[in-house]
Amino acid sequence: MPTPPNPPNAGLYADFHAGLHIGLHVDLHRTDLKPLHQSQPVVGLSFDFAVLNLLKHSTYLIYNASLYFSSVIQKQYYEKYGYEQMIPVAANDVAFSTHAVLATSTIVFQILIYDRGSQKVSKIAIAMIFAVFLFAAVCFFLALPSHSWLWLISIFNSIQAFMTVIKYIPQAVMNFTRKSTAGFSIGYILLDFTGGTANFAQMTVQSIDQGSLVNFFGNIGKMLVSIFFDLIFMCQRYVLYPPNENAEVSPKLIEESTEPLIKTSDYPQLDKA
Repeated sequence: MPTPPNPPNAGLYADFHAGLHIGLHVDLHRTDLKPLHQSQPVVGLSFDFAVLNLLKHSTYLIYNASLYFSSVIQKQYYEKYGYEQMIPVAANDVAFSTHAVLATSTIVFQILIYDRGSQKVSKIAIAMIFAVFLFAAVCFFLALPSHSWLWLISIFNSIQAFMTVIKYIPQAVMNFTRKSTAGFSIGYILLDFTGGTANFAQMTVQSIDQGSLVNFFGNIGKMLVSIFFDLIFMCQRYVLYPPNENAEVSPKLIEESTEPLIKTSDYPQLDKA
């Protein structure tokens, strides 16, 4: 297999990735680990958004790690798109996906252990997760005889793109229903918006350098959708339900919508402790 060229601006692309991912890592820690430090109820966060976000990042990790580490898949990529093209996955992408899976897993773990009241993952979200696993299994067995691994991981990339389109909907609807954004981190949205625009700039520079639009394939649609929902969340936060009206979760909301997972009345020995 011919050695793929190392473009002169490879370092620039790495700098784009590094700066973008560091910012997202910081905000993921600030957002996802906040309840761990404050022991607060998970009020204001849509559970459907949380589990769909975990599924999104998990499928994206499969795509990134497979394309970055597998020489077989890289060979199939070059044979399809040409040896002059760059592999569209860098080490930073793998690192970010790994971190995102860990961070979103932390959110789901917090949902299990903190006060969650009557809220639960909807049947629609559960059905979607089951359908994704079933679809991925079918695609795996279709790819197995011909070793069409590039096609298979492109399926995972399509799944994560689809998840990007729909994962924000439950949270946007929840904010609208509650007429509040309290409990949902706007900081993540601001950095996500910044990251999306910076990622678009990076792909534009890379495409101009390569003289090809292959970097936009499968990316531009989900990027625009993500930016669109970021704008919706910013509008909800700063225009429709501004901070001075919902700076904190109201005691009434917590009282009505949350209850301990374990009640001391069920375990009298806890009252004596």
